[in-house]
Amino acid sequence: MSHIVVHRDHSLTLDQARQAAETLAAQLAERYDIAYHWQGDALHFERSGVSGHIALEPDKVRINVRLGFLLVPLKQRLEQEVHRYLDEMFQESNPA
Repeated sequence: MSHIVVHRDHSLTLDQARQAAETLAAQLAERYDIAYHWQGDALHFERSGVSGHIALEPDKVRINVRLGFLLVPLKQRLEQEVHRYLDEMFQESNPA
């Protein structure tokens, strides 16, 4: 099993960060059939071969993804996608 761990600072309010994470989870659920649920300020997600969570803090987002054996060869690409989603979702929601 392999892990992707990303910590990123952000300047959103906790409510804005929660909405950005919810939007991301809804997109992933639709595109990849991922189930997700909230537990406090952490969004947990899972499907066959991948699971993890997005933990929100007022100024930081922490993502931890566990990849099953079959997805390990895609780790670098998936990590790039995580960064791209964070760039989009946590920048868009914050009017500069």
